[in-house]
Order: sequence, then C-alpha cells, then structure tokens
Amino acid sequence: MRQILLLPLLVVAALAQDARQIVEEAQRRARSSSQRYEGALQVIDRNGKTSVKRWISQRFGSAGNAKLLIRFTAPAEVKGVALLIIHHPDRSSDQWLWTPATGRERRIALQDRSTRFFGTGFSFEDLEEREVNQFDFRLLGEDPVDGALCWRLESRPRRTKVSQYTHSLAWIRKDSYAVLRQENYVKDTLVRRLELRDIEVVQGIWTPRRMEMHDLQRSRRTILTMEKLQYNLPLKEESFTLPALRREP
Repeated sequence: MRQILLLPLLVVAALAQDARQIVEEAQRRARSSSQRYEGALQVIDRNGKTSVKRWISQRFGSAGNAKLLIRFTAPAEVKGVALLIIHHPDRSSDQWLWTPATGRERRIALQDRSTRFFGTGFSFEDLEEREVNQFDFRLLGEDPVDGALCWRLESRPRRTKVSQYTHSLAWIRKDSYAVLRQENYVKDTLVRRLELRDIEVVQGIWTPRRMEMHDLQRSRRTILTMEKLQYNLPLKEESFTLPALRREP
C-alpha cells in the first residue's frame, strides 16, 4: 500500500524535473555572450491609434548575470531616455532610468516594476531576464502553436514580492526549444500575453524577430520588430554602468 501511495508523488516529482530541464535547455540554446539590435515599436491603443518608438538594446552576458541597456532613439520626446538593468542569479534585478530632461537617473523600486515602460505594452519587469532557479516549474501538457507542437509549462516565483505576476505559462517548441508564447497572470486573471513570431536561426540561435505584447487590462498592444540583430559582439562591461547610462550616444 505504501508503494502505491508513493507512485503519484514520484510522477509529480518527475514531471517537475522534466519541466525544469525543458526550461534550462531552452535557456542554454538561447545563450550568448552579448546581443545588440535596433528595435522598432508600434504601440496600438484600444481605438487603433498607432504611435511609433525606436530604441537600441544592448546586452552583455547571459541570463541570470546579464546587463542590459535600452536607449530610445525616437521620437524626439523620448530620445535619450535609457534604462539600465543589472540582473542577479539569486534575486530581482537592479534598474535605473535616465531621462535627459532631468539630467539624472532614478532607481526603479521593486514595487514600481509593474508600471508600463514609457507608454509601451511592456512593464519594467517584462524587460528582465530571470535565472531559472528563481522559479518552480510544472509541465501541464502539450499544445500546437502556429502548427508547431509545444510543451506548455507553468512557472511560479519562489520568493514572494519579486514579481507582479502570480504565475506564468509558456509554450516552448519541442523541436527547437524556442519560446512561442507567454501568458502572465495575477491570481487567476490573464493580464499580459507575449507572442513571439518570425522565428529564424541567427548565428546558430533560434530567434524571434517580432514580439507582440498584449496588455489586456488596457486593451493595448505593442509590436516590437528587431532589426540589425547580432550576437556575441565584443561589447565592454564598462558600457553597462551608471556613468555609461548618463552619457549621450
């Protein structure tokens, strides 16, 4: 009888391990020492009105230890605004926002990470790259997305108050381990959905060239197209510091 009772627990433990291995493999295949791209963002509100923003994104290091610098290049009212994110493997990232109008940077408090990033559908938290060990994972099943068979996984943050989201769902392709969709929930309410499209191999890495973020609470969506994307560039770590954040390009 004791062995029979243990069987469901062993199955649950095996599924949890499989889910973590899937996410770890997806992260491993996407790993690079650096990344740079020019982003074109179409922000579409509930009435269909569209505004366009552009930024340059540079990343030094890989997920969990990466440093990310995003700087708007257009339109004029946001040009020069920049965000520096320093990731940590065991806790939430540090974030600083630089605005040329004030001539100073502002640290983004943890409780403010759920706010929108300069009118886009992305929140400050959505721009982070978290390390796998900060979450618990569960394999929920398999679903097709755009004709590709995917694993459907659930992730929950291990520590409270490190995320605005109670849990998230991700769809990962079984053949390439590319992430095709992510849904973020607050309790049982779906608040944001990220669709990753136009996936192609860039320098050996399966890469989405188009990301569409749906902010379901505001009926707003943002389409991010990545142009001139390159991996493993010889970037310098000193370019991802507060003094570098303050420097105009």
